[in-house]
Amino acid sequence: MPLSPEHGWLRPSGAPDAEPRWGHPDGIQIGIPPIPGPRGLLRVFAPHLDHPPERLVNFIAVEPIPAGDTHRGFSELEPSTLDPGERGKRLWSTDDADAVEQAAGDPPARGVVETADGIETLTVWIGVERFDNGADVRVRVRFFADRPHEVEVAGYANAASVPLSHLILTATMGNWARLRRLHLADRIVTAAELWPDFSGTAFAEHARFPVSALARDGEAAVVSATGDEEDPWSVEYSADTAEHWRFLGRRAVQSWRVDDPHPELEAVVNARWSYWASASPIPGGPAYENFEIIEPFRQGAAFRFSVDEI
Repeated sequence: MPLSPEHGWLRPSGAPDAEPRWGHPDGIQIGIPPIPGPRGLLRVFAPHLDHPPERLVNFIAVEPIPAGDTHRGFSELEPSTLDPGERGKRLWSTDDADAVEQAAGDPPARGVVETADGIETLTVWIGVERFDNGADVRVRVRFFADRPHEVEVAGYANAASVPLSHLILTATMGNWARLRRLHLADRIVTAAELWPDFSGTAFAEHARFPVSALARDGEAAVVSATGDEEDPWSVEYSADTAEHWRFLGRRAVQSWRVDDPHPELEAVVNARWSYWASASPIPGGPAYENFEIIEPFRQGAAFRFSVDEI
């Protein structure tokens, strides 16, 4: 499906069958279904790591928690009411922040190019089907011309939503890159240290780190994750490991940055011993799977996710 770079940006062409993908032509990109993969997830592409066009580096899921509750909604796992029989909430795109509350069957939005503080930006809004817990949200995706390996995501509650305590935007596929080293302000924490005897096909319990443990860049809080292998291309996989789990391209560091962190902000990770939806062991042992920032809900709070070559 055609994509058309304009003003230095990768954007859908406006045709009904255009691929819904936005970002930097040679840098980080975000896509949504029908690009292959599970429903309910933003796709994160990093072609600057020598990846082919279809290779994902990660996903971002939308997981809201209503006020007074402790259970998350799951954009990837909940059944759709708009598309009966499908698992995963429907996602769609628009250039209008207000229209994003309506699930329209229009072609993918092209994204809006603007200039802020002398820097050109590309912004697209992603609508999310209403969650079973009553959360009704949208996500603003924004790229900056001077940050080719970074995307900013921000969550908003729509007028029809129940009040929220949290709106978590979680990077869900650390296992593909076999991320095992979490870089904090004064130490590196490994998956092996956190879960020394973990195995099986479930998720490990979440490990949480307060904002005081995170690195600082001025006022911003920063947390990063990397693999622990010098040669990730030469590991041995079990015979039943699906091809899409096999590492390719360049090694990278994945990071979250919050310019104005809430005092209750936490960096949170869990891990898997086996690749998702399989019993295939991850070479080298457990690796981080979900890698996220959690803080009390603030309308439009922005989180910057980056993927940079090591």
